Amino acid sequence: MTTDTRAARLALVGERSPNVTSHTRIPLLLDALATQDRLVLDAYWIPTEDAEEPDAVRGFDAVWVVPGSPYRSEAGALAAIRTAREDGVPFLGTCGGFQHTLLEYARNVCGLTDVAHAENDPDADDLLLTPLACSLVGHEGTVTIAEGSLAESVVGARTSLERYHCSYGPTAHLDTLRAHGLRFSGEDEEGQVRMAELPGHPFFLASLFQPELAGDGSRPHPIVRALARAAVRHAGVAA
Repeated sequence: MTTDTRAARLALVGERSPNVTSHTRIPLLLDALATQDRLVLDAYWIPTEDAEEPDAVRGFDAVWVVPGSPYRSEAGALAAIRTAREDGVPFLGTCGGFQHTLLEYARNVCGLTDVAHAENDPDADDLLLTPLACSLVGHEGTVTIAEGSLAESVVGARTSLERYHCSYGPTAHLDTLRAHGLRFSGEDEEGQVRMAELPGHPFFLASLFQPELAGDGSRPHPIVRALARAAVRHAGVAA
């Protein structure tokens, strides 16, 4: 009997840039996952313009919409998120990925077809995501995690000190998103939403903070490790 030893395939959706710290961290994290945890991921960068294609992320074992917004194609980012959500593919959205996760859910699940992201469409009448009162670029803060959530099981604690690099956050329609099944599982010190997840999905998690920035990149954040484990499970690879 032969054993399937192929690596789990990971789609990294976003415009790769040497000027985005989280992007330069990701190869280090993938190496650490392979050497420390025996979680081997074969990662492919998919620019958001390419992600507009209907099957762009189909066939992957996990989808990670990475920081680096504004993306060249909002539609591409949303399409990748929707495919992962509807097809039950393990998903992680960080920073801009978190913001677009809420946007995709609001439009395609909640029927809020006119909601917009102020970074992409600042003059829109119905903004789901708006400039933060205080920019979180370079900020570090405590996140309180909901009991019994996927986030708690992944992080292994009810609080976590996390690093941000963003200027936009959700400010409207949050009750509607909750009513349609999205769970907000992490808040900052002021009660502002910082994490979201989708109960019933194999693995669907998004954070406004950037777990890529934890430490020096030599030890993956628990959220990154959890995505890798979910990808390996999806691929059917023993680790």
